[in-house]
This record gives sequence, C-alpha cells and structure tokens, in this order.
Amino acid sequence: MLKSAIIGTGFIGNAHATAYKNMDNAQLVAIVDVDEEKGTKAAEEFGCKYYSDAEEMLQTEEVDIVDICLPTFLHEQYVLLAARYKKHILCEKPVTLSLESMDRMLAAVKEAGVRFMVAQVVRFWPEYIKIKEMYDAGDFGDVRMVYANRIAQHPNWTQWHRDPNKSGGGLFDLHLHDIDFMQYLFGRVKSVYAVGKASETGCWNFVMTTLKFENGNYATVEGIFDMTENYPFTMTFRIIGETKTVDYSMVAGFNLEDVGSSKRAAILYENGHEPRKLNIDEKDAYQIELEYFVGHIESGKPFDVITPEDSRHVVEVICAIQESLETGKVVEL
Repeated sequence: MLKSAIIGTGFIGNAHATAYKNMDNAQLVAIVDVDEEKGTKAAEEFGCKYYSDAEEMLQTEEVDIVDICLPTFLHEQYVLLAARYKKHILCEKPVTLSLESMDRMLAAVKEAGVRFMVAQVVRFWPEYIKIKEMYDAGDFGDVRMVYANRIAQHPNWTQWHRDPNKSGGGLFDLHLHDIDFMQYLFGRVKSVYAVGKASETGCWNFVMTTLKFENGNYATVEGIFDMTENYPFTMTFRIIGETKTVDYSMVAGFNLEDVGSSKRAAILYENGHEPRKLNIDEKDAYQIELEYFVGHIESGKPFDVITPEDSRHVVEVICAIQESLETGKVVEL
C-alpha cells in the first residue's frame, strides 16, 4: 500500500483526502497546513497526523507520495522540496505561471528519478471522458468547430486569486482547464488569438480565445472569473461534428465547491435521430484522477492520460494567450 501526504487543506485538499479514504491501495498518513486549526481538523476527520511544516513531515514520515494542493505561487517550492526527498508528486493545477518555473520542476523530478503528474481533473471528468472516447472512435466524423466556456464568480474565501503574480487570474485558473482538454482531444496548438479585459489588479479575468491546432481543427474558448454576484459556476463544452454534436453543460451553486448539487447533462444530437441524454458514469472525477495516479505509481506504467510534457505545453499555450491579450496579435507556437 502506498502512503501519501497532502499539503494544503482547502477544497481540493479535502477532495483528494476523500479520494484516498475510498482507496484500498493508498493510505493518507499526513496532512500539512500552516493553519493549525484547519490542519488539525482535517487530520482528525481523515484519521492521519497533522504537521505545520512540510519538511518536518518529510523527515518524520515514510511517505511515497506528496500531493500538493496549495495556491499556485507555492507549487514550485513544494515540488522541488518533495523531489529533493525523492517522493512521487501530484500537483494541483495551474501548476505554475511560467515556462521557466515549469522547466525547473521538470528538471528536479527527472534528476530525483520520481514520477510527476499535474492534476488536470477535466481529463478525468466523466462527461469529458465520454467525449474523448467518442472523438477517438471517430463518432463525430469531420469536426467542424468546438466551443467551451467556464464562468464563475470570484471566490469569496481568498484574495490571492486577485494577484496576477500569485494566481494568474481567470486565464490560468479557469481558462487553462478547457485549453488543456482541447489539447487532449486535438494535440498541439499551432496558434492563438485572444481578446479580453483585465481586472483592476491586472488579472485577465475575461478572456475569449480562438485556437488553431496542428491537425487543422479550430476551437473557441471563453473564461470569466469575476462574474456578477450570485451567478452560478457554469461550464459548457460543445463539439460539432459532421454527423453528431454533443453539448455538455453543468451549472453548480456559488462555485465549483457546490458541484455535488449541480445540474449537469450531456446531450447527443445526431442526424436522423431524436436528441438524447448520454449515459454517463457518475463517479467523482477527483476519485477517478487519484485512482489513476496511485495505480500508475503502483504499477510503474507510464502516464498516458496526462504527461508532464502535456502539462508543459498547456503552460506554453496559456502564456501565448497572455501575449496575444497584451499585444492584440495572433501568436504562433
């Protein structure tokens, strides 16, 4: 059984802890958080030890996996720390805000000889899994256009998201999800053109991007991270093919934290047939993601759903989108 430690006890940290609790081949042995009250409460809930300091935990506990669920600007520091202690690493998205930082992390995990995966959960989201399976099977025929959006109010539980040097705003935190999944479907991005508006703090929280892929496909992606008060967290994915179209939408409560009470449906439109709701596995996406990661660490199999190189490319694409927003020009990759 693999032993894991989670650093960070926010929404994502608790989602990951719940996933470990439901697994037979992994055990959560430690939780790290600088907030003693939150960390102690989480450790009691999940039956593990609490530490306020990550290095103290690494010096004390025999763990195989370090699961980093911290704010974006802290990721590199803790990836490098975990690599120094030769632990396999799962790190939340967005993994970082620059290619230079990404390359430092990739070099560190390579030198340490450990496995590294970025938790791009949309690749493990049941409806998106179904769309990927249909695309790979050729069910859509020639794909004419793809559209996605991800729209949210700004989180009311934090302010670091408003700092472009700490979070990257909606561009990195929301837009990245859909850009990454488009890349998963179609392969590498060839060029981007984006328009949008930055917030008063300099975060790009209103973004519309057109992407051209090396395989000739096109997509339009919208991301909003400062929506009007009381607007629900919303995400949409529409793939329009020669003979079939799938339209997926999810509307949650205040934010993604309310996903458990969300309204969601993936509708198939097919020439010659009545529209119908796709039969989708309702398993929790974070559970699927953690089982995949742990299973591949346990077996030694290479990651195929999401590789470190995939994660580097999506950072490259997001940085290109930022350049397009700032210059008003098409940016080639």
